[in-house]
Amino acid sequence: MQTQLAEFIKDTDIGREADAILRKCVHCGFCTATCPTYQLLGDELDGPRGRIYLIKQMLEGAPVTEKTQLHLDRCLTCRSCESTCPSGVAYGRLVDLGRVVVDQKVKRPLATRTVRWALRELVSRPKVFGAAMAMGRMARPLLPAALKEKVPPQRAAGLWPQAKHSRRMLALAGCAQPAMMPSVNAATARVLDTIGISLVEASGAGCCGAVRHHLDDHAGSQADAKRNIDAWWPLIERSEVEALVMTASACGLQVKDYAHLLRDDVAYAEKAAGVSAMTKDVGEVIAAELQAIQARLPKDAPPRQIAFHAPCTLQHGQKLKTQVEAVLLAAGFELTTVPDAHLCCGSAGTYSILQPELSMQLRERKLAALSAGGAKAIASANVGCISHLAGGTDTPVRHWIEWLDERLNG
Repeated sequence: MQTQLAEFIKDTDIGREADAILRKCVHCGFCTATCPTYQLLGDELDGPRGRIYLIKQMLEGAPVTEKTQLHLDRCLTCRSCESTCPSGVAYGRLVDLGRVVVDQKVKRPLATRTVRWALRELVSRPKVFGAAMAMGRMARPLLPAALKEKVPPQRAAGLWPQAKHSRRMLALAGCAQPAMMPSVNAATARVLDTIGISLVEASGAGCCGAVRHHLDDHAGSQADAKRNIDAWWPLIERSEVEALVMTASACGLQVKDYAHLLRDDVAYAEKAAGVSAMTKDVGEVIAAELQAIQARLPKDAPPRQIAFHAPCTLQHGQKLKTQVEAVLLAAGFELTTVPDAHLCCGSAGTYSILQPELSMQLRERKLAALSAGGAKAIASANVGCISHLAGGTDTPVRHWIEWLDERLNG
């Protein structure tokens, strides 16, 4: 794709990065076929190719309107298009850059700005979000149905094993997960403990920065990344941990991207690259230790049928498409076939709040696909997807590591 960037953007960091991405696109349209919002709306401008054209025109100086903003807002940033693009277009980065520019040119209504600010400041602060979730649970019986499903019932975390092994790995507690599903990291700690690995968390670490980043607060996202690096670096520098384990695939994708996000920061670029290099999704960690896991599985455990939903941040963002499925199969689970497994469930971070109608349609499609094989349980790999799916079904939805922990430890 040929580009002629306008003067206001061409010599900026955003302009140079966007220009390099745009020039890779060959207009083939393969991306359109795998785009969830295009499938729902049938509008070229609600597919990757159309949004790329909108961003290109904007950066070349064409008028920008609320309509431009709407089409970019409707994008889930699921990156399914990246998995099918033959040219390697980094669409996810491009749409993030495009949203920053369009927000500079089109002022959102006050109500919308207030909601987006509240999401950035509430969700990204673990203590604040935890307090809000606790109050929400107290008032849950009185909440309207749409809000009630955003407040999952509390589930006990269970015992976190004492850190007694010489092998240690570091987990990110995150922002929403400690309040919504503390059982996930605890289950991971128990599973790793059975094979001689202690899982620890570092005080001072918090939100990975994904919430701020996808709400166009890139500076705030970088600040989150720096805070986490500061919390982790002493343990990394002293070689006290061998890996950073991410139990939420969205956080894993964000932390793996720290090297890119902080590449121009003199004080943090090298540390960020080190952190990204040692970050592993929990599926990667367990897959590497699969033989040891299998040796500790009960021999008489009955097979259990389960439907696995691979979050977009896992399969399209991190390009991890088989690890979890291989682990579950090796652990004796029977995986049902899930049609259109590449499509997004509609959670997409704060998307289910900002674009509720589209989000609910995508959830209905995903739940129908997950139930098509008759499974009586659903597994996923990201707190947002789990909460979103669970709000629309009576079928149990849990993180896959929790199902594995149950099989290992009862």
